[in-house]
Amino acid sequence: MAKTLKSLCWTLLLTVILLGIPKIAGAIASTFDYRAIDPDGAFAWLAVHHLAQAAIFSAIMVGIRKIRPLDFGLIWGNKKVGRQYVLRFILIFSVFMIGSMVITHLTNSFQPFSHPLTARNIVGYLGFQLFLTGPSEELIFRAFAITLLGLVLKGRGFSGKASLANIASAVIFGLAHVNFSLAPFQVSYAPIQVILAVVLGLFYGDCYEKSGSVFYPMIMHSIGNVLSVSATIVTTMVQ
Repeated sequence: MAKTLKSLCWTLLLTVILLGIPKIAGAIASTFDYRAIDPDGAFAWLAVHHLAQAAIFSAIMVGIRKIRPLDFGLIWGNKKVGRQYVLRFILIFSVFMIGSMVITHLTNSFQPFSHPLTARNIVGYLGFQLFLTGPSEELIFRAFAITLLGLVLKGRGFSGKASLANIASAVIFGLAHVNFSLAPFQVSYAPIQVILAVVLGLFYGDCYEKSGSVFYPMIMHSIGNVLSVSATIVTTMVQ
C-alpha cells in the first residue's frame, strides 16, 4: 500500500511539473514583442516558448545528474534500432496523412493554415516545427518523463507491449494538448488531437526505450509535424 501511494504521489508530482513548466515557459515567451520579426504571430512566440521550456528542463536534468547519475538517453544508442523506427514511422505516418487528408476533404472538415501564406510565415513556422518541436517536446516527455517515471513505475501494460512509464508519459503528453485556464476555469481540446498525441507518444516512447536514445523520437516528432503542416499549407494554397 505504501509503495503504491509513493508511486501515485511521484507520478502526480511529475505530472504537475510536466504540465506546469510549459505554462511558465509560455509566460516567459509572452514578455517579448515579436512584431518586428513575426507580425502575424505565426512562429516567434512558439519558438521562444519551446526554447524556454527546453532550457528549464535541461537545467533540472543537469541538477538531477549531480545527485543521481540517471541516463536520459542523450546519446545515439542503438543506431540500427533507431533507424528502423524512423523509417517505419515515416512510412506509417505518410499513409496516415494521406488517409486523413482524404477524409477531411470528403467530410468538409479541412482546417486551413491559420496564418497568411507569406514566405515569412511558411518558412518560420516550418522551421519551428523542424528544429524545435521534436527536440524540445521529446526532451521533456520522453527523456525526462519516462526516465523519472521509471523510478517508480516498473511494470508493463498492454500485454507486456509497453512499459508503465511509457504509458504514463504518453497520457501526460496527451494532457499537454488540452488547453485549460483557472480564472475563469475553462477546458478546451480536440479529441482526435489528444488521442493522436497519446498514440504517437507510445510509439516515440517505445523507440526511446528500445534504442536507448531520445534523438530518434526527436527526429520522428519533427518529421511528423513538418509533414502534416506541409500538407496543410499545400492544400490551403491550392484550394
